[in-house]
Amino acid sequence: MKDDDQLAQALTAVGPRLRALRQARGTTLAELSAATGISVSTLSRLEAGQREPALKHLLPLAKAHGVPLDELVGTQTGDPRIHPRPFTRHGQTWIPLTRHLGGMHAYKQILPVPGAGRRQRPEQGTHEGYEWLYVLSGRLLLALGEHDLVLAAGEAAEFDTRMPHGVANAGDHPVEWLALYGAQGERMHVRARPQVQEDGPGRRPGTGPSAVRGAGG
Repeated sequence: MKDDDQLAQALTAVGPRLRALRQARGTTLAELSAATGISVSTLSRLEAGQREPALKHLLPLAKAHGVPLDELVGTQTGDPRIHPRPFTRHGQTWIPLTRHLGGMHAYKQILPVPGAGRRQRPEQGTHEGYEWLYVLSGRLLLALGEHDLVLAAGEAAEFDTRMPHGVANAGDHPVEWLALYGAQGERMHVRARPQVQEDGPGRRPGTGPSAVRGAGG
């Protein structure tokens, strides 16, 4: 393949990468515009492939997303190792565990203990896709719709991110978890499910709000 063809192919792939990266982080075009100084209309055209990205666009976008410039444009180095560059969003530390921006995205996330008097139900948001998470240490509060699920180390959950959701630290130590963000329709084999309650009249096992299947369940 000629160098010109390789360049054209790389530039064509930038739009879908930009959209996938923004959606994986749950960031709106308006929020990204405020962070980069690039207009919403320009960002939309870049993601749709209707405008060729220039360095003046790619540099602030790479900084806002917390990724190297060569990763943003899909440059291949032949080295399979990942060199994560942590970034902070909404009080959480995000450590990317995948280099490529298409398809599934993996992160390690860390949430510190909230300060005195600041423990409260987290703000919820929605976006296209599915999320799978696995708690490594600590206790994670997953506010999923009207339900509050507390996940301990070794527990996992999966849910449609079009449902309102948010997370908070439910313990006295930092909580760490792994998260996978997939495109619409990509699903893992574990999911949040209702809490198992005691049997009784009109009640069957598994109809409460907060039990979660462990990984591999």
